[in-house]
Amino acid sequence: MPPTQESSTEPPPLWPDAGPISLAIDFAAYSVVRMLVAVIGTLPVDMGDSMCRFIAWLAAGPLSIRKKQTDHNLDLIFPSATADQRKRLTFAMWHHLLLMVCEIAWAQRRLHLSNWHEHVTFRNNKQMLRYMLSDRPMVMVTGHFGNFEIGGYTSGLMGINTLAIARRLDNRFLHRWVEQFRSAKGQLMVDKVGCAQRVDRHLADGGILSLLADQHAGEKGCWVDFMGAPASCHKALALFSLTQQAPMVVVSTRRVGGKPMQFEASCIAIADPEIDTEICSGMKSLTQWYNAQLAEAVAEAPEQYWWLHRRWRKPPAKVAKRLAKAAA
Repeated sequence: MPPTQESSTEPPPLWPDAGPISLAIDFAAYSVVRMLVAVIGTLPVDMGDSMCRFIAWLAAGPLSIRKKQTDHNLDLIFPSATADQRKRLTFAMWHHLLLMVCEIAWAQRRLHLSNWHEHVTFRNNKQMLRYMLSDRPMVMVTGHFGNFEIGGYTSGLMGINTLAIARRLDNRFLHRWVEQFRSAKGQLMVDKVGCAQRVDRHLADGGILSLLADQHAGEKGCWVDFMGAPASCHKALALFSLTQQAPMVVVSTRRVGGKPMQFEASCIAIADPEIDTEICSGMKSLTQWYNAQLAEAVAEAPEQYWWLHRRWRKPPAKVAKRLAKAAA
């Protein structure tokens, strides 16, 4: 018999084969980003802050970047706010987002194990540390709020290794660079496509899973109230916690004092399936719980939330009817 080829055990490529022109464009974009980040990394903090304020004025004013989506979200969540209040909040949001970029560029040079206390304070951390240092698995959730990238970086800096699920970037060069930053201090990254088995193994081994919980999950997601409006959530977040009996910890990393590189890392709330039986009675109740906790965190600093992303979509008619009945 002719020799047979064994089936390959290699995972499929992350990116489909691209032609030389596409690769050249991606590399050019990557090079520009790296040069900009290199320049930002050399700036003093106050100069970086001033630069962010100017660009935020452009983005929120003359350029009107993502204006339609931002206005839709602010109208939905703050219906009684005046036009001037929404305008100020939009500017503050852009200032925050641009500062995030600067702080990520500054982190590896300016945030170290020897000086972290100059940049980060902790709130309600004792209970969270007890779970982190135990043999039990843990699901740690946050949202597009504060500087969550610095939050993950700080956890790794403290020796807390986590597994994070993230969407693959279309630009392979930028993806690898961003992944290098995120994993620099021990945060492992896994692509959200086909990650369920790896996540289950990680939790079964007592690992910590880190997730952005405010991603739109489509019409078939778990629809709950988020800041007073329907939002679709991925069912897997709650199921990871419930199936593995893993405590769910809601966290945030909020900029404080009105200054760049000054953060408060907070443990907002914990739901333990072994203790909080009512909250953890099912996927829906746990999903509604962590959304309520995130909403309370955002209320402390609404300018640090990503109002430009498509968090709220129109629910299916049946879902809208059910939610309206529940709210009545």
